[in-house]
Amino acid sequence: MKTKAKKPRWMLIVSLLAVFAVLAAACGDDDDDNDASSTGTASTAATGSEAEDEPDPDSSDDSGGETASDSGGASASDSGAGSSADSESEPMPPGAPVTQGPGGEVAVPAGEIVLSDAQVAEVRAGGHSAALLWHTSGAFVDAVSRGARDAFGELGVEVVAETNAGFDAAQQANDVETVMAQSPDAIISLAIGPDAGAEAFRPAVDAGVQLVFLSNVPQGYVHGEDYVSIVTDDLAAMGITAADLLADAIGGSGEVGYIFHDAAYYVTNQRDQAFKSWIEINYPDIEIVAEQGLADPAAAEEIASAMLTRNPGLDGIYAPWAAGPADGVLAALRAAGASDVALVTMDLDTNVSLDMVEGGNVAGIAADEAYNLGRTMAVAAAHGLLGLPAPAFAVVPAVGVTADNIVEGYQQSLATTPPQEVLDALGG
Repeated sequence: MKTKAKKPRWMLIVSLLAVFAVLAAACGDDDDDNDASSTGTASTAATGSEAEDEPDPDSSDDSGGETASDSGGASASDSGAGSSADSESEPMPPGAPVTQGPGGEVAVPAGEIVLSDAQVAEVRAGGHSAALLWHTSGAFVDAVSRGARDAFGELGVEVVAETNAGFDAAQQANDVETVMAQSPDAIISLAIGPDAGAEAFRPAVDAGVQLVFLSNVPQGYVHGEDYVSIVTDDLAAMGITAADLLADAIGGSGEVGYIFHDAAYYVTNQRDQAFKSWIEINYPDIEIVAEQGLADPAAAEEIASAMLTRNPGLDGIYAPWAAGPADGVLAALRAAGASDVALVTMDLDTNVSLDMVEGGNVAGIAADEAYNLGRTMAVAAAHGLLGLPAPAFAVVPAVGVTADNIVEGYQQSLATTPPQEVLDALGG
């Protein structure tokens, strides 16, 4: 890898929205004897870490925590520790990417979704129940689910069901119908497809169930009427973090390839575009010499191979997410013997993590606070249970993960340790 170049001054701030999240957490949580582990806070397992969805829509040790009555109120995020933003605030350069919701909603830091002690007590006294209706399974969903369960537990809300639709819209509709027989007061879920999701969750809307969605919102659903909130990662911060990671790896100059998700999905679209924009805005000595859309993750190896053939001087490649696309790019790099080409991608996954700690092509991974997503969704659902408004669109910070901070990164993102094979490669 090339020697790192000194970053420009405004690179100290990765994302304006992430800074807002840091400031909100700093104002809302007193870091005295507590490490921001109140109901709805960011991953309590990640508290004190130093680390900086998932696509289509997702690719990726349980922690406890004090209740809100122990810590002076509940907040959805303690995004200060180890977020990808620096603590000092500087204006972003003109044209810097900004995260927006699927309908253009303004992104609100998760730390602004808070409950007072009295409100927490009111939720606890309500005898409420909730169901978790997931679209798929995996490390990411596991972390979101644990975050939601922990926060619901602290709020005295019983989780009566948890399902996995296996990315099958018809199965998700069946899951909603089955779960409704248990009369949950709240449901948190990722809707599979805007149209299918609108039909699938209509029985819950008609029954007055408080709905909080991860990333997507069903077509035609109205905030404050049909659902409480949408929660996802800070998409612009994810792309900016990936851009910074790649720039660091190649020393701030060189030629890179850009593989983006070629589908109309606002989560990956905004992440990808933020990467490209930040490279163009902030790194004048880095040139994107090849770019190619990716509709089928299985095509990543072929796309990367063609890039390497046509651009033998490539210094780095960006892949839109880990499981699938980055795996294919890695295969192409290994086949070409291109050990000096840096690869940066999104979302923690075993294969890319292992390659990174073994000194392979992967130079960095941009991730989100998945555990915090679940906690934020649960706290937003509690707002709905109390008849309180919640932001239409809330985001959690990005996490920049390298070989140097991978253990802390897993804790901050997924509230767990890296897979055993990654730990073994680290010598732990």
